[in-house]
Amino acid sequence: MKKEKKQHRLLSISTWVLILAIWYLVTNLGVVKSTLMPTPQRVWNTFIVVLNQGYNGIPFMKHFGMSMGRLLFAVVLAIVTAIPLGLLSGYFSRVQAVLDSLVNFYRPIPPMAYYVLLMFWMGIYEESKVMLLFLAAFAPIYISCSAAVGRIHHEYIHSAESLGANKYQIFFNIVLPACAPEIVVGIRTAVGVAYTTLVSAEMIAATSGIGWMVMDAYTYMKTDVAFVVIIIMGITGILLDAVVCKTGDKLVFWTDK
Repeated sequence: MKKEKKQHRLLSISTWVLILAIWYLVTNLGVVKSTLMPTPQRVWNTFIVVLNQGYNGIPFMKHFGMSMGRLLFAVVLAIVTAIPLGLLSGYFSRVQAVLDSLVNFYRPIPPMAYYVLLMFWMGIYEESKVMLLFLAAFAPIYISCSAAVGRIHHEYIHSAESLGANKYQIFFNIVLPACAPEIVVGIRTAVGVAYTTLVSAEMIAATSGIGWMVMDAYTYMKTDVAFVVIIIMGITGILLDAVVCKTGDKLVFWTDK
């Protein structure tokens, strides 16, 4: 197992070394125009400048902090509402009949389509962005929770009832632990969906944030800035996913790895 992990890590590192080498060669040898793809050296220098001097008069960490603040607030709001509603939906068919139809109606719609309505109703400031991210994150968590309850073996519940357990005990000792692994999967999916939606929303209607930085860089043909922000987005996405996975492993310790 350890040997496999080592090989996996080595392959991942080798892949990125190869990508960086190709990038370095095609840009430094002039195969691709610098206006379309800047050199790694130029991107690194731009990163240092943006980190030290900010972008458009705003410190970079303020842009990054605004984006992460929107994301965190919306995801936490989705978690505290979607988990109980999803579990109730899986447990009570009448609740499912009401909520499933609503979630399944808006879930396939691209978030940017109803973002227009949210901007009409709530303005172009933080409220509409947070609501957009909340709706994007809500559906995956709700569906995971509802489906997880449906997969619980009824024998477990019947056995607990026959031993005198009440509904409260059944929920916290059987239903919730059995659903926990799928809840973590739902949260992991929700964070990814909300993160991509966040960047799209900031590209359309924002004056700060990492998504806005990409759009502004595109407007003024600053490809080096665009590369810097895209790389930061990718690394941030990996770190967010790793945090959710590690937290899930710690909290749901009774499942097989």
